[in-house]
Amino acid sequence: MRIVPRQDRGALVLAVTGDLDLDNVAPLGGALESAAQDGDAPVVVDLSGVNFADSTTVNVLLQGQTLLGPRLRVAAPSPFVERLIGVLGLDSVLPVFPTVAEAIDSPLPA
Repeated sequence: MRIVPRQDRGALVLAVTGDLDLDNVAPLGGALESAAQDGDAPVVVDLSGVNFADSTTVNVLLQGQTLLGPRLRVAAPSPFVERLIGVLGLDSVLPVFPTVAEAIDSPLPA
């Protein structure tokens, strides 16, 4: 698993690649915690490069939602992650966007 952070049009984008599971998802949680302490810009988790994710990944994203609130956006889920989100109904709790650009451009709720 690898996380590559970048700034894009005022948002922090965390591009995640590889498999996410109990053994390696902690850095994503740490990145979300750091983002919660650094400003008020949107934080986009780009999951297009994730081949596998388990329940610990879901837990980390939900904890990120608690820390970041509406600043957290999930973007471009891979087919596997998209199925996981659909089966669990996470899109009713987390804002999920088809692309990183749409996640960045979506206004924060008032």
